[in-house]
Amino acid sequence: MNRSKQSRHTSAFILLFLEESSSAYGAQILSSLQTEIPYCLTDSPSVYRALQDMEEKQWVKSTWQTSEKSPPRKWYTITSRGRTALHDYAEDIVQRHANFEFFLTHYALIKNSKTEGSSQNET
Repeated sequence: MNRSKQSRHTSAFILLFLEESSSAYGAQILSSLQTEIPYCLTDSPSVYRALQDMEEKQWVKSTWQTSEKSPPRKWYTITSRGRTALHDYAEDIVQRHANFEFFLTHYALIKNSKTEGSSQNET
């Protein structure tokens, strides 16, 4: 199965992590996605594209922070518009989850009935 590097809900996960952490820079966000999401389909370019898109939509705002010990970093925080988008994503995911549960339940029933049918044919 061909998998793109940006999942449909990359922005949702980024907003979720920003809501939990209050602020983060791009590499931190990518690291969180890759370590915490069971099946992360996201790479660095897609995270930065999503952040840029969300900044244009005013879902996140950014500030540059400099330090003598590390390179300048662009820190992102979620905005009130971003919280609204996060809520909308949550509603969408709930609906998709219900559809996936339906699919998996029916798939298991079909698979089990075919397995039982083939084992009865062998006896």
